[in-house]
Amino acid sequence: IKKISKQYNTGDLVQNALKDVSLNLRDNEFVSILGPSGCGKTTLLNIIGGLDHCTNGDLYIDDISTKNYKDGDWDTYRNHRIGFVFQSYNLIPHQTVLENVELSLTISGMAKEERIKKAKEALDKVGLHDQYYKKPNQLSGGQCQRVAIARALVNDPEILLADEPTGALDTKTSIQIMDLIKEISKDCLVIMVTHNPEIAEQYSTRIIKLLDGLVIDDSNPYNGKKAKKTQKDVSKKSKLGLWTAFKLSARNLKSKFKRTLMVCVAGSIGIIGVATVLSVSNGVTSYIKDMQEDMLSGNPITVDEETMNFELMMSNTDMGTKKDIAKDSIEKGKVNVDFFIERLIKTNQDLNAMRIYNDLNENYVEFVHQMPDQYYSAIVNYYGINAYNNLYTDIKLDNPNGDITTRMSLSSIVTMYTSMLKQTELSSFASFIPMFTQNMNQSVGNNDFISQQYDIISNKQTSKLATEANEIMIVVNDDTQLTDILLAQLGYYSQDEFLNILYRATKDDKYNAELDKKRFTYDELLGKTFTYYPNNTVYTQTPASSPLATINPFVYNAYENNNWNEGKIELKVTAILRQKKSISYGCLQSGIYYTPEFTKKFIQDNINSSIVNTLKLTNQEQFTSTKYVTTTQHPTTGETITTSTNIGIVYNYDYYLNGVYNQEVGFVGSTNALSSMIGAMTGQSNDFYSLTKRELGGYDLPNKIAIYPKNFELKDSVTKYLNKWNSTKDLEINGIILKDDDRSDIKYTDTLSLIIDMIESMINIVTSALIAFTALSLLVSTVMIAIITYVSVIERVKEIGVIRSLGGRKKDVSRLFTAETFIIGAISGLIGVGITYLLSGLINIIVGSLGDVPAIAILPIPTAIVMVIISIALTLISGVVPARLASKKDPVEALRSE
Repeated sequence: IKKISKQYNTGDLVQNALKDVSLNLRDNEFVSILGPSGCGKTTLLNIIGGLDHCTNGDLYIDDISTKNYKDGDWDTYRNHRIGFVFQSYNLIPHQTVLENVELSLTISGMAKEERIKKAKEALDKVGLHDQYYKKPNQLSGGQCQRVAIARALVNDPEILLADEPTGALDTKTSIQIMDLIKEISKDCLVIMVTHNPEIAEQYSTRIIKLLDGLVIDDSNPYNGKKAKKTQKDVSKKSKLGLWTAFKLSARNLKSKFKRTLMVCVAGSIGIIGVATVLSVSNGVTSYIKDMQEDMLSGNPITVDEETMNFELMMSNTDMGTKKDIAKDSIEKGKVNVDFFIERLIKTNQDLNAMRIYNDLNENYVEFVHQMPDQYYSAIVNYYGINAYNNLYTDIKLDNPNGDITTRMSLSSIVTMYTSMLKQTELSSFASFIPMFTQNMNQSVGNNDFISQQYDIISNKQTSKLATEANEIMIVVNDDTQLTDILLAQLGYYSQDEFLNILYRATKDDKYNAELDKKRFTYDELLGKTFTYYPNNTVYTQTPASSPLATINPFVYNAYENNNWNEGKIELKVTAILRQKKSISYGCLQSGIYYTPEFTKKFIQDNINSSIVNTLKLTNQEQFTSTKYVTTTQHPTTGETITTSTNIGIVYNYDYYLNGVYNQEVGFVGSTNALSSMIGAMTGQSNDFYSLTKRELGGYDLPNKIAIYPKNFELKDSVTKYLNKWNSTKDLEINGIILKDDDRSDIKYTDTLSLIIDMIESMINIVTSALIAFTALSLLVSTVMIAIITYVSVIERVKEIGVIRSLGGRKKDVSRLFTAETFIIGAISGLIGVGITYLLSGLINIIVGSLGDVPAIAILPIPTAIVMVIISIALTLISGVVPARLASKKDPVEALRSE
């Protein structure tokens, strides 16, 4: 030691702890440093041990200056050549005796087996062979000091530094400890700081006295040259392994189990929130994906002659149009004009722009049907026919002379019952009836496809799926129900039974419980027959010479004539179907279905019928029928005279209601759904009917093609195939090459994709919002863990000092606390994921009990792993600052802390 000085600066105050101290120490001697408190004894000891560094002067080790030593050099020096024995033992409380002694070897990177062996030998040497696995708080003061000595000796140090080793011990124990240190001094240099001259005189071979930072006496100075000796290899740097850091941190956390658990639970709250949101989001998405296969049957890809561009429709809003028009016309302080007309025109233009017109020509129809069979389960052509006017069935009606059974067309039955309703308390709802009567449609034609989705519930020996033109099927809903309106229009209800349903609903006095017809047998439904007649039979042309020829070009026959035979076929119900329990969305809704063969016959019979050829309607035209009402005043009396003229295709029908005879005029055609709704809400009757050429069977080209992909994956193959029509490549149809210029673009409607995309977009938006909200708890957890880690740093300051005194690097200390935050993050993540799985199970049980949904909350294992990783990452981030602060702790100050 050559002229070292040590100054401490406290504000403007400079304190000199050591002043030009020079000493030369032998390899083997027992040196005691004596002096009063504050004379610099401990400071000198810490400088020799490399815990503290001098302000001026130099420390030589083996005649080598330490001025150029880096932190790593000092760490290696302390770990391999120095052993510290402290007055307050400085044992780590959460480690066993053996682990405390091992620590120095652990920092040096020694293998586990060798480490344990040496630690036990050191403990045996100090007489603690039976105390390996006790904790420091289970030992006496003397035993703790022996552990500290064993820890100091375990690395075979060349210098043993003892700072008041007996200061906290009784006399007997002090003698035992001093005898032990005396024995040790035979093999190494022992430097002991003490204020007890008696102990120094008794045990030391050399006494150095300090006063006010100066050496005032040296009993056995040494100025000679040291003999060369073989030093042990200290080239290996001290290093606290990552796994060791984890184990030390885990032991510390285990020692504070309750607090650690509370911190981990609190830290998991954010993970629980985010993971639960992701679980529900993933569950809903999975549920939707599972439904997609079933939904394909109820939502085929369609190509319509006329449809709406739903994607464009969803992207435009009337509110946006209104703002766009009004943005330049609003002026504060004045009443501004709302340009409603302009907005109306703009909206109409937008609607027209959204309308799609497709040219479904023969080439395109053939192109669709050339699609590879493996892509689809069924391709169905729909022609827009309306068979209601051409199908007749039995119906039982009231008559003063007793009920009579007559045969009427299905459309006239609907008109008659609607007329009856207008004379009851439900008159305001009468206009709704036509909206719920279009329940007769064409089936998909592929009976194998139907069989996959529907069960025949009627007698399986006599029932079969309809295949021929004279066969029809009834489809009931999941509860084996058909609506009363459908059953009434098909003639299954008599007039009394139908009206009795209304009387029961309105609690009318005319209600008769005996007339209740709440259910039908399968045989009753199967026994019903319907008769089809072509247009030339049911429509009678008005002679051109008649004055009514221009007003009523045709008269419709509402009642069946026994003389009708030409083109007549009897349609029989061949089966009653119900959707399988495993199917959520089928290709057939509740109603009655005829076959594609019937459609072909209908078109063949009627495409050249008189009414089709006479009306000469184009594809976009409709023949309208209405009641034209005029009012005039009598020239003499002034009385209002009302005249009504029935224009269009009309027919007469009559009935008795409550004993009163009623004779009415009906119109052929269908009413607009919107007009019917407005009429129902306003209480005004709707006498505007339209009839198209397609409804009459006047077109042999479909106005709609429905494609049912086999599964959701093949749906993409279907759309890719359809997209070929709009490509620039040549196409071969029936041996004819069609170039791009020969084909007009045709757009298909993939309703299912629109629905799924919209739902998934909503789910993503809601999920993102919820994650953003719950992520706040993650932020709070991160801050909390940062605070807890910092508290842990404060609590373990002395442990930091011990690790540094044993040669631990700053990096090792930082790694220790980083490992701790890693463990907390991992446990928090695992707790969060575990609780999320429990919550998901609970949610699934609750939702499952409310509806037939197997699992609405699913947290995939990869997502769970990611959540644990996120938890670890956040806690590591939160631990960066505390770990860095811990690594920068001054080891001397750390050892002084309490």
